[in-house]
Amino acid sequence: MSQAIIGIPCDLKTIGLLPFHAVGDKYITAAAGGAGGLPLLIPALGDEGLLRATLQTLDGVLLPGSPSNVEPHHYGGPASREGTLHDPKRDATTLPLIRMVLEQGIPLLGICRGFQEINVALGGELHQHVQEQPGLNDHREAESDDVAEMYAPAHTVSFVEGGLLAGWTGQRGAQVNSLHQQGIKRLAPGLDAEAHAEDGLVEAYRIRDAKAFAFAVQWHPEWRYWENPLSQAIFHAFGEACRARRAQRGK
Repeated sequence: MSQAIIGIPCDLKTIGLLPFHAVGDKYITAAAGGAGGLPLLIPALGDEGLLRATLQTLDGVLLPGSPSNVEPHHYGGPASREGTLHDPKRDATTLPLIRMVLEQGIPLLGICRGFQEINVALGGELHQHVQEQPGLNDHREAESDDVAEMYAPAHTVSFVEGGLLAGWTGQRGAQVNSLHQQGIKRLAPGLDAEAHAEDGLVEAYRIRDAKAFAFAVQWHPEWRYWENPLSQAIFHAFGEACRARRAQRGK
């Protein structure tokens, strides 16, 4: 098999009366088409032994977004408000998975919840309601029944000079979508910001001393990635790292 295998952790969600392990189609499509990999879904079982076994087959890991939030006890935050959607099984899967992936030098890309999970797994903190923080804007999506409107460009991000995004694109910034109300309160040790929103909120970062590609964004590059040069650049870089990992494993 020549394609790199890209693991994507699932949410555990109720559909009808029963629980399902599920990943949004757009993440699977982007892993296949944007990164050029073979997606492999990782069930949210919270079993570290199974995770270690699964990692033996993977050339990369994509942490997708989700409607659920990381439970705040993982970063020492106050209890969530009533009605907040959580996914304890996903937390129990992704947080240890992130540390394993970095330890083994497997390429890692985090998107939205995945961006927040990496920060938490490595010791950072989150704002639970960005729009209520003095000086920060409302980063939630537009209230609409039109999904294209929800994922439309919402604000500008500025790339850090000399960073990966600037290098991949040759640009100083871009317009991105915005569908979140949690955000970075404090970057974990070892994370370097790669992009900021107009209000200063960190919107992308890299892991400074990672053994392989380790990058995350708060926005959603997977949404119609084929129409967006920035999204294409992110998935191309991730895919190249996954293929390099596969080539190395094949020796």
